[in-house]
Amino acid sequence: MAKRWFFIGVAFALMAQCLEAAETLPGLSFFHKDWEIACDNTRTCRAAGYQTDEDELPVSVLLTRMAGPKQAVTGQVMIGNYDDEGSPKKPPKNNQLTLKINGKDYGKVQLKQDSLVADLSQEQVTALVSALSGKSVIEWSAEESKWHLSDKGAAAVLLKMDEFQGRLGTTGALIKKGSQSEDKVLPALPMPVLVAAKVPAQKSSVGTQDLADALRATTSQGDCDMLFDKTAGEAQILTFPLNGKKHLASTLCWRAAYNEGYGYWLINGNKPYDPVLIVASGSDYADGVISSALKGRGLGDCWSSDSWVWNGSQFVHTESATTGMCKLVAPGGAWTLPIIASEVSK
Repeated sequence: MAKRWFFIGVAFALMAQCLEAAETLPGLSFFHKDWEIACDNTRTCRAAGYQTDEDELPVSVLLTRMAGPKQAVTGQVMIGNYDDEGSPKKPPKNNQLTLKINGKDYGKVQLKQDSLVADLSQEQVTALVSALSGKSVIEWSAEESKWHLSDKGAAAVLLKMDEFQGRLGTTGALIKKGSQSEDKVLPALPMPVLVAAKVPAQKSSVGTQDLADALRATTSQGDCDMLFDKTAGEAQILTFPLNGKKHLASTLCWRAAYNEGYGYWLINGNKPYDPVLIVASGSDYADGVISSALKGRGLGDCWSSDSWVWNGSQFVHTESATTGMCKLVAPGGAWTLPIIASEVSK
């Protein structure tokens, strides 16, 4: 239990830090017990479930459904492939697992050698979704090993999926089915397309004391502690040219046990700088793109990521995602669960 709640607290804290621009996310992020869901700005939803904290063998299932009428749910399963020390685990013989739900055999799945991920058949997905609406015993087995998928929290998460996609009370709902046709459920939205503006290939410059003072006026010590910490000396501000008038300013804002965050501001090239804070928990900047990649904990089995792209007049939040709960399923996290997704072209 402690592992899950530790990640949840960290994940939401990191996400809050990544939204310094006070924008409203167009998607959905929700968790309950051993399940979570992320729906993005195209209305595609992804629900991920895991083993309980008491189970020793990590396993995760990803259920994906696009928005719109008559869209089927697709499913994948991944078994844990490293231990507490990050050491790889041996895959089962022949990379095959058998799915059983409440003792009934639903056939085998074939794991991919490199990722230990297997696609589920439509029959398996249908049986799994049906079982998750109530209390069930769900397991994948190979030889003497058994991976148990928790059903705790699944019904609440799948209900959120139905609600977000406008399927409640329809024949296509996963939890609260009804007699209404799916013809009027919410349609899929097109993925936003952003054309990234070219930025000058100039090296960074060191900002002045006046610029540091201007940056302090736009943020708080809680967001960018090191900008206010005079005991460490004057903060070093770097600036990057974006066009003839605008620059990007950056400085280290905070350090934690296994993360650090940089602040990024859009500024005028000359006084008055009129800085606008973009994010106080960035990780890197290159070629007009601010990125953030933060661990949920030191083992590195769960991350959050964000990107902001310069379009010639502002930085647009083009990507926001996590890799799911800290459940030791895979190094770097089990899945990609986006809330914001975009297509970026040069």
